[in-house]
Amino acid sequence: MNELVRMEEPLPYVCQLTLNRPEAANALSHALLDELSEKIDRIQSRSDIRVVLLTGEGSKAFCAGADLKERSDMTEDEVVQTVRKIGDTLRQLEKIEVPTIALMNGAAFGGGLELALACDLRMMSSSAKAGLTETSLAIIPGAGGTQRLSRLIGPGRAKSMIYTAKPVEASKAFQMGLVEYMYEPQMLMEEAHDLAACIARNGPLAVKAAKHAINLGCEKPLDESLEIEHAAYKTTIPTADRMEGLHAFKEKRRPEYKGE
Repeated sequence: MNELVRMEEPLPYVCQLTLNRPEAANALSHALLDELSEKIDRIQSRSDIRVVLLTGEGSKAFCAGADLKERSDMTEDEVVQTVRKIGDTLRQLEKIEVPTIALMNGAAFGGGLELALACDLRMMSSSAKAGLTETSLAIIPGAGGTQRLSRLIGPGRAKSMIYTAKPVEASKAFQMGLVEYMYEPQMLMEEAHDLAACIARNGPLAVKAAKHAINLGCEKPLDESLEIEHAAYKTTIPTADRMEGLHAFKEKRRPEYKGE
């Protein structure tokens, strides 16, 4: 039986998750969500993973969102519970302590874009499109899309995307800050691996602390967020990694961080 979410390690310290339902545009079925949740738990239990990549199998779709064929036979309560399950799984993804990068190799619609929004960074194929298309189905984004998108690109642009339900081309997504990187399809994976390797070379405890400070402080008043940053900074001071960084700088060599 094929895994619905493949977990691989293409580089040292880098874990790659691949949604593996290309015949269904990598849609978020119940079974896929269960596998994704289980893989996230495995990642969280390991101290040797420093970066997580998330992509979709094939070249047509990153993730088309909820599995609408599965949903067609559900009661209203079951639909609500399923959307809650998607939201809970995305929140689980968002809480991974190390940086997460979405490789949007194809279409990312509805819950698929919400999945990418739950990652720290987004890289998009120049041939892909993305959109929160729910209002065209007489519903709204229900797995974090209204909140994460407006925080990322601003309320006005988020409202425009959600009200119209129109997907945007990769160039527009990059221009508006919906994605941080855009590459030709044949270069996307290579560039993603380069970015992941660059992050993984840095002090892993420091990167975790930076993610914690940004995520916890970005929506708080400046005085409070500066205290969050200071507390996160202090956690890096007694580490062996910090001393390794100083010694490596003095000796003009690349540091070898152990996450200690």
